[in-house]
Amino acid sequence: MRKSQVAPVITRFAPSPTGNLHVGSARTALFNYLFTKKHGGTFLLRIEDTDKERSKKEFEDDILHGLSWLGISYDGEIVRQSERTVLYKTYLERIVASGAAYEAEENKDKTGKVIRFKNPNKTVAFHDLIRGDISFDTAELGDFVVAKDKETPLYHLAVVVDDHEMGITHVIRGEDHISNTPRQILIQEAIGAKRPLYAHIPLILAPDRSKLSKRHGAVSVSEYKTIGHLPEALVNFLALLGWNPGTDKEICTRGELISAFDIEKVQKGGAVFNEEKLKWMNREHLRALSHEKVAPLVWDRLPEDLRIKALAARGVGARLLPFIIDRIHVLSEVTTLAEAGEFSFYFDAPHIEKEKIVWKKGTAEKTLAHLDKIASILHTASFESPDTIKRALFPYADKEGRGDVLWPLRYALSGRESSPDPFTIIYVIGKEETIRRIETATHLL
Repeated sequence: MRKSQVAPVITRFAPSPTGNLHVGSARTALFNYLFTKKHGGTFLLRIEDTDKERSKKEFEDDILHGLSWLGISYDGEIVRQSERTVLYKTYLERIVASGAAYEAEENKDKTGKVIRFKNPNKTVAFHDLIRGDISFDTAELGDFVVAKDKETPLYHLAVVVDDHEMGITHVIRGEDHISNTPRQILIQEAIGAKRPLYAHIPLILAPDRSKLSKRHGAVSVSEYKTIGHLPEALVNFLALLGWNPGTDKEICTRGELISAFDIEKVQKGGAVFNEEKLKWMNREHLRALSHEKVAPLVWDRLPEDLRIKALAARGVGARLLPFIIDRIHVLSEVTTLAEAGEFSFYFDAPHIEKEKIVWKKGTAEKTLAHLDKIASILHTASFESPDTIKRALFPYADKEGRGDVLWPLRYALSGRESSPDPFTIIYVIGKEETIRRIETATHLL
């Protein structure tokens, strides 16, 4: 049995509610989740809210909503450090009584004495499942503070006590916690706690290889949700930041990620957060959704008037939907395109101007003849797809000049000088509406 497969596996995600759920923290939660599910273990959630000044209820809510949206489910009840003060006090009293810690000079508030851990000044070594063997000379740490006073434990003590009491077997966290490990191992030894296995995952880096932060753009899970990323796409993307399944496959389902996940194959170096790759991945996941699942996501991004029309004209909406998906990477782009007038002509006949119907040096008489001929062809054409419509019209357009034939048609249908090709518009709005709009143009001419 490999070191990372000790049973039963119990892991934890332990965020501090001092800010919204960062994508880096979300990836840490995800790696814990994937590892635990792979080994049939228990994944626990602990809110580390001992920093009373910075911890906020709204941040905890954001963390919980973000995990829920991503589908990262935890087992059992949430553990909150703020509710475990009595437990920590018991352990403090125990290590002071044993001589492993002692009361020292007054704390900063001058309301009591801090409690320092008596450093044995020895070398601490541990095996990291990602980074291999690591050792520290703890003499450099001195006698470090583990509590502000007997009622107020600090991070290192609370973490060790909680991991011990919760039976954590694997601590999977960011590499910025490596330096915390020797202190925590010393405290584990002092309270008689079993040492968990450690795995320190690489940080997520910005394109300039600095630590990913707000100055690089969106960094919270809630922001990516607002932008219009799918949760399954963000999970897929985060899972492949610093790890891969050992194949060229990039679009993975949650089940595939769980099945393939191996903590020991996580890379040591930082993983660069590539926004364009995330957008591409989101587009692939959008395309993979069924009509029933993707339609409400798209229609919800339309302005209210268009949304009402899309829901009313179900046939038009159903035919238009694949072309919208083909043009976007994230759902917020639906709103942008709609506000630019890219979809309104599918649902309402456009206002057109006589002067713009004729192509460049063409004449009204010739344009009228072209439109009449197009209407005649379309009466018997197959409307199975844009391609069948194109095959019906293209021979005539090639013969008479594509600009002279297709420009008036596209403008008559869309009322826009820039729009999708006329074959797509015809397919979406249908034969009757197409003929009606062509007739409107011919009447103007």
